[in-house]
Amino acid sequence: MELFASPLLSASLLGLFVVGYLVLAGADVGLGMLMPHVARTPEQRHRVVSAIAPYFLASEVWLVAAVGVMAGMLPDVEHRVVATLCPVLVLLLAAWVMRDAGLWSRARVDSPGWRSTCDVAIVAGSWLLAASWGVALAGLLAGELALSPFTVLCTVAVVSLFALRGAAFGAERLVGAAEAESADVAARATRGLARVALAAILATAAVAMPLGAAPMVRVEAALVLTVVAVAALGATSGLTGPMLSRHTSAVAIAVPGLIVALSADLSVVPLPGMTGVFVWSMLLPAVPVMLLGQVWLYRMTRRPATEPTFFA
Repeated sequence: MELFASPLLSASLLGLFVVGYLVLAGADVGLGMLMPHVARTPEQRHRVVSAIAPYFLASEVWLVAAVGVMAGMLPDVEHRVVATLCPVLVLLLAAWVMRDAGLWSRARVDSPGWRSTCDVAIVAGSWLLAASWGVALAGLLAGELALSPFTVLCTVAVVSLFALRGAAFGAERLVGAAEAESADVAARATRGLARVALAAILATAAVAMPLGAAPMVRVEAALVLTVVAVAALGATSGLTGPMLSRHTSAVAIAVPGLIVALSADLSVVPLPGMTGVFVWSMLLPAVPVMLLGQVWLYRMTRRPATEPTFFA
């Protein structure tokens, strides 16, 4: 009974879902951000949208699960997050709707103008979504939303990590006879994006630590995770970076979520005993299904998208 009421167990599950979302959604959000760079022709843009779908539907399940866990098992954290991040959460939801509306609507009207409008919504929504996550993570680490060097640098770092994850995904997913150019462009972009992200992370750490910009309760954990991200990005910045980027980009984008989960000053209280038992009895069968389903989907979507879909 006490095990199911443990706040550490609940917080670990929330961290799993948040990190899972960042790693998985980083692929489709990042590729949406890079669409103007990797897709210059209508056929290439069609392939990018086909590559994103249906991947984005599965990745959003992890975000919904994270919100459900936070609301049902960690209401004190939910109140703290909403109170601290209310303005940026509104922007995040607006960006989410804009991006998804572009994806769902693009193939509904057979018109170049309509598809161009939807492409703008996809690209703009993806950039706003990544930036919103950067501001949100900075706010949670700093304990408040504030226009400061720490917030700006943290946002640049997170946006760069999203773009890097999207480039790595595009290098795999856009391979094909007609679209090989897009895959090559995405692969070449990984090194430059890794260097930008590396510089932004180092600058963020340099600003945060001496000035106390991020009042974290476990500074040691944040430092270790930062070293992990730096190592992953350093490997991606090398000559063999594009070949490593599928794995290193996943590790790097997981780090901000882990830093918040392990280091941010978020109060967590135990669940009432029977509530914990009830919630965990629902979750224990579902979590393995989610994990196995995502592994299967990822393996399926690693193959190039060649056939027309509902989205493109």
